[in-house]
Amino acid sequence: MPQLGLLPRRTWVTLLSQLLRPPRAACIPAVDCHSQVAEALLTSQPKPHQEKPNFIIKIPKGTRDLSPQQMVVREKILDMVVSCFKRHGAKGLDTPAFELTEMLTEKYEEHSGLMYDLKDQGGELLSLRYDLTVPFARYLAMNKLKKMKRYQVGKVWRRESPTIVQGRYREFCQCDFDIAGHFDPMIPDAECLKIMCEVLSGLQLGDFLIKVNDRRIVDGMFAVCGVPESKFRAICASMDKLDKMSWRDVRHEMVAKKGLAPEVADQIGEYIQCHGGVSLIEQLFQDPRLSQNKQALEGLGDLKLLFEYLTLFGIAEKICFDLSLARGMDYYTGVIYEAVLLQTPAQAGEEPLNVGSVAAGGRYDELVATFDPKGHKVPCVGLSIGIERIFYIVEQRMKNSFKKVRTTETQVFVATPQKNFLRERLKLIAELWDAGIKAEMLYKNNPKLLTQLHYCENTGIPLVVIIGEQEQKEGVIKLRSVASREEVAIKRENLVAEIQKRLSES
Repeated sequence: MPQLGLLPRRTWVTLLSQLLRPPRAACIPAVDCHSQVAEALLTSQPKPHQEKPNFIIKIPKGTRDLSPQQMVVREKILDMVVSCFKRHGAKGLDTPAFELTEMLTEKYEEHSGLMYDLKDQGGELLSLRYDLTVPFARYLAMNKLKKMKRYQVGKVWRRESPTIVQGRYREFCQCDFDIAGHFDPMIPDAECLKIMCEVLSGLQLGDFLIKVNDRRIVDGMFAVCGVPESKFRAICASMDKLDKMSWRDVRHEMVAKKGLAPEVADQIGEYIQCHGGVSLIEQLFQDPRLSQNKQALEGLGDLKLLFEYLTLFGIAEKICFDLSLARGMDYYTGVIYEAVLLQTPAQAGEEPLNVGSVAAGGRYDELVATFDPKGHKVPCVGLSIGIERIFYIVEQRMKNSFKKVRTTETQVFVATPQKNFLRERLKLIAELWDAGIKAEMLYKNNPKLLTQLHYCENTGIPLVVIIGEQEQKEGVIKLRSVASREEVAIKRENLVAEIQKRLSES
């Protein structure tokens, strides 16, 4: 037997490797683990010649970013609307951005195809909310509430073709006001119309008209014209498009797409041309066909009472009874209404803005019961302000007027004309913040005074406080008006009181 030292080199290496190798069962996981780590490291490293994916940075169709200038205008509009809701005693409410799909699809029927469904992640089929009304009804039923006056501001989503030029988006904000509970007829309804008038008048959008109708009158009209009851909701959804389509196109949809007899559509066409006030209501009470329908008579009776209350509120001249109004949502049961701008004032050389309805709503007495296991009814009536369309109008006007919009509410700027005064500026601005004063300063150790003053002029900050060596020695602070450029010396201990006084007077 040859000695180990005399073995060939290759044989010696093989023997050593076999002696040092761990058992096979223990070795395999280690190899797998190392190979996985190596693979992860290799895939995470950028390839030498790998190019960046070719894509366009954009937002989804039917959505938009809002700039700081746009946000200022938007917040002012929302503040005005919400303050009106609060003036009428409404409480704030918020609900989830998505709901169970099954809770939404049955409530919209004709519009369920426009909902955004979410991928199942956790055993629940969900959809983004289509409006704020159905979630409110669900909230009432879930919490067993029989009475509530609420407002809500939030985004909703609809998968439809956006018309940006008219302020129509797939993602948009709604501002809702609703009154839930059993009350005497038409009193809450009249208040909703009063609120609508207050909001539109306050926003100064120009002259407007609120169309009113009643779903019982609409259903009665369909019945006496010969529309099969099974087609009521579908034909109502078509009729709701009259603000976007001509009667000829709507009639074609009713006949060609929804199977309505042409002569029935023609009879509907005769009714929807009627619009007016109390005199029209009296006329329809005498209509030989409509007067024979119980539902229509109930609707006409409530509308007559409604106009009495609207007269007492002083807004009857803003309301028009219009038989062409349908409101396509399936949950409406009684009075319905929709506000339109008669003419958006335009400057010379501008095209008039056409944005359709800017507010709408109605009565939905059956919706809460659909969520309640025992079917308990909670009558509701409400309205929704079309904030996106209103915002579009205001935004276009501001563009045309070249009006500058302040994007911050800063009241005072802390400045210095000299170097090495950062610590003094920090002490001073902290004192202003602690007093509730909105203040700013430049984030630089030694900014130039001219740069600081230009910043105030460009951003519209009204006041500047200036601290330097001389002011520090004398125990004063210079207070400068940006508009007039006048400066006065104020004792350091009196500075906050002087600023607050000036701000209260401005």
